Amino acid sequence: MNLKGWIERDGVRLMPTDVERMLEAGPAAIAPCGGEFLLDWDDCIARDTLGIMPGPVPPGTVCCGGREVARIAPDPPSCTLEEAIVTAVNLRSDEGVVAFSGGVDSGLIAGLAHLPCVAVGIEGSHDSAWAAAAARMMGLELTIVSPTEEEVVEALARVVRVIPEPTNPVEASIATTLSFAAAWAGEQGHTRILAGQGADELFGGYARYLTSPDLAAELERDFADLKRQGARDQAVAALHKAYFSMPYLDVRVVRAARAIPAAERVRGGVRKYPLRVVAERHIPAEIARAEKKAMQYGSGIWRTIQRLARQNGYKKSVQGYLTEISRAEHGN
Repeated sequence: MNLKGWIERDGVRLMPTDVERMLEAGPAAIAPCGGEFLLDWDDCIARDTLGIMPGPVPPGTVCCGGREVARIAPDPPSCTLEEAIVTAVNLRSDEGVVAFSGGVDSGLIAGLAHLPCVAVGIEGSHDSAWAAAAARMMGLELTIVSPTEEEVVEALARVVRVIPEPTNPVEASIATTLSFAAAWAGEQGHTRILAGQGADELFGGYARYLTSPDLAAELERDFADLKRQGARDQAVAALHKAYFSMPYLDVRVVRAARAIPAAERVRGGVRKYPLRVVAERHIPAEIARAEKKAMQYGSGIWRTIQRLARQNGYKKSVQGYLTEISRAEHGN
């Protein structure tokens, strides 16, 4: 048996020997299990329900001999949103680092996990300054990675090579930002990077939600897109033999969050209202209430890519610059 990642059932982490005993009853025995895993044994492969771990079979399936024989469908006991988040972070906190920007998403994870943190920000950027201030407030161990323009050029070329096409400016700038966190984690010998992905889509974090004509439908569409985003992020992490672990996509958190009406998730002009309420009980209110730019903007990576595009003759089209890089990297 080969296990990449970790497996749990009803909030209890399973040791490899526990999993082996479970599988003696047949491949379907793994179906009620949660976690972030790719498991193979005999001629079978099982992959976690949200596909956090990349693998050769579809997310949430158990395949034997190339045929699907069961679905992964964990059903832990119901709990409150706060209980769900605390459990999700605790299950992931035995090792690794936290991708930290000082916002409520990563701040709550960092406050619960008590792991080393890494922030990415061009020197003088908003994220580097705010992450440093937030870490001091919370007493966190923080490393700030401040890439140079040359390092952004190199990282951009690497991520364009591996992230799913078509490559657009937003996707590339997010992936490039994440690549620096993953590179640092890999250099420190960590494979797991706890990250706040999914919080915006679950709790209503994007500014456009404030004026959405159909918030519930928009939240559903964005949540459905998380698997595609996950494939992008994990492809970047894999370059550094790491993976992004996502507490907000834990089955408990997803279930608790989606049970909250859309109008309660964006309430009184406050985005991610339920998450902020939980966060205020665990981290400083200033961080729980903070409004923050998306990582690609706050880190300064997006502005650097814009500048690089202009320097390479693409004064009005970052997309043109990325297309040129993509062609070069893919040999077209």
